[in-house]
Amino acid sequence: MAIIKWDPLGNIATLQDRINRLFDDSFPCETDETGQTPLCDWTPKVDIYEAEQSVVIAVDLPGVEKGDVSVEVKENMLTISGERHPVPAPQGANFYRRERICGHFIRMFTMHAMILPESIKAKFNKGVLTVEIPKPEDDITRQISVDIE
Repeated sequence: MAIIKWDPLGNIATLQDRINRLFDDSFPCETDETGQTPLCDWTPKVDIYEAEQSVVIAVDLPGVEKGDVSVEVKENMLTISGERHPVPAPQGANFYRRERICGHFIRMFTMHAMILPESIKAKFNKGVLTVEIPKPEDDITRQISVDIE
């Protein structure tokens, strides 16, 4: 049997990870791509994929009404924000568990500087917001012949 030296501070890192997870679960607002924490109550999940002529952002917004969602473009930043309102409890209901988070949300995405905001299209269907951002046209490379004397 091997003798292992006991280190009383050996599990501090594990304890710190558990405490961090506890706070992350209690305050579910994630940080965005810039590392700044947006002021929100929940963060909807997104899929971002490239189609033939565009880049598409699909945002899951179950229980959110179309009128409660805003898509804005300022400079080269696309901001999707809104609010999911709480569903009132039925008369005399006693909840055993309530996990559906309600409140304000915000997601921000940096876009290519060459995108015209007027060309962005958004559709809201069955709780999914689909934002279609056209790809910028490639810069045309021109070749110039130079006479060397």
